Amino acid sequence: MSVMNKNFLYITIFFLLALPILGYVAFIAPPFSNPTKNLITVESGASVRSVANELQSLQIIRSTFVFSSLITLFGNHGVIAGTYSVPTSENVVALAKRFASGDTRIQTIKVTIPEGSTSKEIALILSKKLSDFDSEKFISLSAPLEGKLFPDSYFFEIDVTPEEIVKTMTATYEKRIDALRSQMESFGKTEHEVLVMASILEREGRQSETRRMIADILWKRIARKMPLQVDAVFGYILGKSGYAPTLDDLKIDSPYNTYLNRDLPPTPIGNPGLSAIEDAMTPTKNPYFYYLTDSEGRIYYATTFAEHVANKNKARLR
Repeated sequence: MSVMNKNFLYITIFFLLALPILGYVAFIAPPFSNPTKNLITVESGASVRSVANELQSLQIIRSTFVFSSLITLFGNHGVIAGTYSVPTSENVVALAKRFASGDTRIQTIKVTIPEGSTSKEIALILSKKLSDFDSEKFISLSAPLEGKLFPDSYFFEIDVTPEEIVKTMTATYEKRIDALRSQMESFGKTEHEVLVMASILEREGRQSETRRMIADILWKRIARKMPLQVDAVFGYILGKSGYAPTLDDLKIDSPYNTYLNRDLPPTPIGNPGLSAIEDAMTPTKNPYFYYLTDSEGRIYYATTFAEHVANKNKARLR
């Protein structure tokens, strides 16, 4: 056998031996950039394709085709709903087998965060649901992100850390808000301004219709350099949920005091839901500059300060 033929034979043998390894790396092995831990929630009725696309977008699998094919191989019922723990070392074959059989391998607790909750209120909710939860650590991490801790129902592992919760909630915010960013740009306000306004609207109005009316009033007051005079900020300033301010409170020296300052507060006063964020950008045009809500939730609008005073007296008589 000539030297050339021998070299060709060796190269052929090398590639035949290397082919399974290359195939494993290309299609089966988890990506090297895969994060240390992922919680993947599969909703009831979710398609195999949607799950495969999510896994690939999170850099958990390399090939959606391989994952989908393996799901078909392992079961005829697609993916099983549930929240799955996905470690870095797990390859696509093992993953597909678990998703096809419903082997989540985790104990999760459902935590629901109401719209408008502050970081401190969220910490309290979490501490009641999770044993040995470090609330102080969570508050220190989440306070600078106020407004971006998206309110939703989450499934957390029983040993979840504050860092993981903050990461999950802010990632959910980014995912939900992305579709609204072009609307923010056309509305002419920054994302920060919209978030601050939405956080106020969450506290000031119960229904979307009311929030949109209030949004128009508050945006107009800002444009005219009028103080917003929003009572909801005092609960945030004093750390008291649902707090009704006294006359002395209106004099508190704080950048959040909307009676002393003529602009939006420096940060959101809570974490608004998607509806309030949309309401902040779709105000209902109206002639009013004042509003108030009585003890039974009725709202009164006024064009002038004199009308506003009359509404105050009317609300007291009810």
